[in-house]
Amino acid sequence: MKQLPLVGEKTVTEHITVGLLKIAMALRSQAWDGGTSRKLTPTQGHILTLLADRAGSPVRLGEVAEALAITAATASDAVKALERKKLVHKARSNADSRALVLSLTAAGRREARHSSAWNDVLQGGLVELAPEEQRVFLRGLSKVICSLQEQGAISIVRMCAGCRYFRPYVHGDSAKPHHCVFVDRPMDDGQLRLDCREFAAPETTGGASARRVFLAGPRAR
Repeated sequence: MKQLPLVGEKTVTEHITVGLLKIAMALRSQAWDGGTSRKLTPTQGHILTLLADRAGSPVRLGEVAEALAITAATASDAVKALERKKLVHKARSNADSRALVLSLTAAGRREARHSSAWNDVLQGGLVELAPEEQRVFLRGLSKVICSLQEQGAISIVRMCAGCRYFRPYVHGDSAKPHHCVFVDRPMDDGQLRLDCREFAAPETTGGASARRVFLAGPRAR
């Protein structure tokens, strides 16, 4: 059987990086294609999707910029454009009258459903993974994002790793090794969340150590 050439062969890490970049380009292309007919940029579409996901929770402009890893100026310009299109509404926060919070209008909610439709393309690929492959993929993706946060390369994500309620690898049961204090239940890798409404930033440096335990894996316990 003919062997693949080894000279100049990429490492597994490099292959994964190439794959992730291809997925990112495909998703951005889908976002542009889906938003063009409705005159939305990908950033505007992402904001609508974010506000739809956070429905019922007040979202400030700074949170939008942080969640999408864009500058405050870019977020502000995109929100102003969405206001002009009557898709987003600004109001004073009930908790702090000095702060402005964002919400979707009825038209914005309808538009958000269109804007999030490009997710179906990616999900169509992910359903080809077996359940165990999906769990492994989610754990790996969580660790990549967690590591990037540790390096300061991306902003804080409302994910399990880094939440004050998350306890990684505290159970001997390999099927459900983690624990969520908020719901007081064991968790498996398939229950890890990358955007959780109950996320709470750590009150102490314990959150940083929990992230490092999660990155290191069960052998670190």
